[in-house]
Amino acid sequence: MSSSKHSDELRRLALSVLQPGFVGTEAPDWIRRDIGDGLSSVVLFARNIVSAEQVARLTDQLRAENPALIIAIDEEAGDVTRLESSTGSTRPGNFALGAVDDVELTESVARDLGRQLHAAGVSLNYAPSVDVNSNPDNPIIGVRSFGIDSGVVSRHATAWIRGLQSAGVAACAKHFPGHGDVAIDSHHGLPTYDADLEEVTTQALAPFRAALAAGVRAVMSAHLLVPAYDPDLPATLSRRILNGLLREELGFDGLIVTDAIEMGGVAQRYGIDGATVKAVAAGADAICVGGESAEESTVGQLSGALVRAVTSGELTQERLAEAADRVAQFADWSIGLGRAVPVNPISGDIGFVAARRAIRLAGPAQNALPLAAPPHVVELVPSTNLAIGKETPWGVAVPLRERLPGTTFVRVHHQQLAARPDVLAEYALAPAVGRPLVVVVRDASRNKWMGAALADLTAARPDAIVVEMGLPGGPSAGAVQIFTHGATAASGVAAAEVLVGAR
Repeated sequence: MSSSKHSDELRRLALSVLQPGFVGTEAPDWIRRDIGDGLSSVVLFARNIVSAEQVARLTDQLRAENPALIIAIDEEAGDVTRLESSTGSTRPGNFALGAVDDVELTESVARDLGRQLHAAGVSLNYAPSVDVNSNPDNPIIGVRSFGIDSGVVSRHATAWIRGLQSAGVAACAKHFPGHGDVAIDSHHGLPTYDADLEEVTTQALAPFRAALAAGVRAVMSAHLLVPAYDPDLPATLSRRILNGLLREELGFDGLIVTDAIEMGGVAQRYGIDGATVKAVAAGADAICVGGESAEESTVGQLSGALVRAVTSGELTQERLAEAADRVAQFADWSIGLGRAVPVNPISGDIGFVAARRAIRLAGPAQNALPLAAPPHVVELVPSTNLAIGKETPWGVAVPLRERLPGTTFVRVHHQQLAARPDVLAEYALAPAVGRPLVVVVRDASRNKWMGAALADLTAARPDAIVVEMGLPGGPSAGAVQIFTHGATAASGVAAAEVLVGAR
């Protein structure tokens, strides 16, 4: 083979293992060109989505270049949503489903989502998160997990995968080998999962075993250190974890895809070039890139790094070809999965049904509910992690005002409180004089400032009704507590219905 032909072949192989994002609601020329040159996958984010019809047109444009193109999305259908990032998800997230603990309901919600994705032309969904949220201070997983118990997570991971794939869309179990017991956000740094082999096996790995048994054919690696298996390299870059644990011990022969390679957990130390090469060398088959760095130059940069790594001997051509082959096999399988199911874009109201079933109450609700008059609503706003779109709305005030005209509300951020200690008195308590007060929080037990503000408000107004839209913490003051187990639009509606007595 001539050197130019060999170079072209290497570039095709390198392009085929990348799963890049891009900017725009139509397919840019450079993406079409790269698909023609061998790019086998793309990823859609909120910036690519306006409506279901527009996404279907976009996916048709992309597949005009390659009918077997893998089109992925990061749609957890909970607090992390791309399809509904501008409105909030019409389905509750995993933690709410785990709280209900009805596997048939979980399967129905995932099937409903799958129908919507399938009609839009998506073939791979980077979901579900099968992490066990065993650390309540975890800043990145939280309500994205089905629960704090590996048995609950295993049951619902199985049901969710079954539901999604029955609708013609491939699932992806993440974040291997388990991102639930950490206290650092891997978008910004490298977390460590400091558990011994036995604990990792019984707690973190059990849901992945269940996912594999349920027929999942894609697994996403985590950017975290698991010293019990590899004290030096994060899972995404660890041959011991990707090959030794996932391939050999668990027997997985499907597609290993990395979490976004530009995340701080791997890119800070190795750069995105180095992390990409090391991940493929370690056993990853596909590199997700472009949540934050979605440019033509990034794809050229990473494909070039892979080609140079083969030329220099840092990466074998056999390993790159093996990764490309696994991508091709997955593409064939996922296309077949989609063709076996008719397109049915009609979405039911199962998401709202599930959100209502996830509501839990504490305190003498019969004395405080339904609200006797339009309330003043105070929403304490946390900083969210990068997985949750900043544009995604959440809360109870808006759906409550629709149901109870005269409802007023204010949103209070940590920065406002820090700058003006009288904010709560002026904007939260004063407008609520003579009226019901509803305080909405999101992970108050994890956000110290929010817990303190909540304590101040309920001390001043012991009759306040507290709505917790994150992880339920310990007992709180306040007349009644409403737990939604997530902050999706569906969960906000469900809470509003409870407040007005519509349920």
